[in-house]
Amino acid sequence: MVALRGRDIDAFLSKPDPARPIILLYGPDAGLVRERADALVASAVDDPSDPFSLVRMDGDELSAEPSRLVEEAMTIPMFGGRRAIRVRAGSRSFAGGVDTLSEMPIKDCRIVIEAGELRPESPLRKACERARTAVAIACYPDGERDLAKLIDDEMKAANLRIASDARAALMSLLGGDRQASRNELKKLALYAHGAREVTLEDVMAVVADASELKLDPIVDGAFAGQAALVETEFAKAMIAGTYPGMIISAAQRQAALLHKASLAVADGTPASVVVESGFPRLHFSRKNTVETALRNFSTVRLAAIIEQLAVAALEMRKQSALAAVIAQRTLLSIAVNARRRG
Repeated sequence: MVALRGRDIDAFLSKPDPARPIILLYGPDAGLVRERADALVASAVDDPSDPFSLVRMDGDELSAEPSRLVEEAMTIPMFGGRRAIRVRAGSRSFAGGVDTLSEMPIKDCRIVIEAGELRPESPLRKACERARTAVAIACYPDGERDLAKLIDDEMKAANLRIASDARAALMSLLGGDRQASRNELKKLALYAHGAREVTLEDVMAVVADASELKLDPIVDGAFAGQAALVETEFAKAMIAGTYPGMIISAAQRQAALLHKASLAVADGTPASVVVESGFPRLHFSRKNTVETALRNFSTVRLAAIIEQLAVAALEMRKQSALAAVIAQRTLLSIAVNARRRG
């Protein structure tokens, strides 16, 4: 059984084993699947833009005639050179073609298969895991170690340092999709170009704005005690494909701002003044909702909610399959909590 885990994946990707030319990439992190597929294809051929060097195939079309995969892999190019086949798996199985191909001598051709989440009993996953000439690589949302390395790599490439609080904020904002995370880091590096260090203000100005994804109604509803609104808007976000971690990140930012504002109110500053100055880029339509949230929660309770959200974010990374459940449960808990003032 050839299913790589942890550091074995990094070692294989940096130097793919020529004895295993069939590579299955699968999992919930579509961005990581694409990134790894891009890297494997780029190292397999001299020119990925050359249609004679790189052949793209659709898995659902292959399912009607799996032998086409074998024929394409065994084709000898007219002008020689290395080749690659990139297959995007769909809902239909072409595992028979993989089974046949795995028993044949493949020369100078790498087959990269991209798929979504696959159960252990999936025919395609089983075919790749049991074949001696294939390897299956799971692509799950980045954990803390992976995120830390990704941040370090991108900052180092841009010749930038990053402040500890900025790093902490990034860790909570990123992670649902590798490609999206990398794009946000590149945008952040461009924004901070010319500076020596990336600050928390830089992160909040660039990455936080890009992560909102129209999540304000969910977050505002939670802190205003509107559980029904949270359920409705959360369902819409899931249908739209929003990563639940981004919703929790938005809630964490709002909780931090509310906590800071609550301290100012406790010192005697009117809530309306605090809302006007303490919430950057706050749309006028949200002001009443934010003031309601300030009335609903004391500073002590907001500190407890910040801790509650941090625990939820950690649990979502540990149990990515339950991320949506954990996020919704946490937000509804905050909404119920908001109904009791103080």
